[in-house]
Amino acid sequence: MRLLIAAVLATSAFNAPMAQEMSYGEAEYLNSCAVCHGPDGKGDGPLGDELVKRPADLTRLSRKNGGEFPYWRVYALIDGRMMVPEHGERDMPVWGRQFLPDDAKKYGPNAGEIVTRERIHNLAGYVQTLQR
Repeated sequence: MRLLIAAVLATSAFNAPMAQEMSYGEAEYLNSCAVCHGPDGKGDGPLGDELVKRPADLTRLSRKNGGEFPYWRVYALIDGRMMVPEHGERDMPVWGRQFLPDDAKKYGPNAGEIVTRERIHNLAGYVQTLQR
């Protein structure tokens, strides 16, 4: 019996790292952002060379902001719906507009907006984890 318990514990410990699920923010990032910003957020994604302006290195946002992560600025930039057109062209998609139609179709207009905002919060939170 002790051998069986030891085997179960050993198997559980061995599989623990594999059992970890990626966060919603990480999954969203890999699905929506990594193609430009790269899997580690360094601005070296496979489409980076195809763009007019190189994607930002997302790992240095805190460093460039006096050591504090600019959460709400990152959130607003990802969402993009509140950006002022007079401030110039955007270099990345307006993810709020990209996410909302499918979210609204799936959950209804009000719940769709809530889901869209949560997706953007998850993305901003994940970008915060990339800081070096």
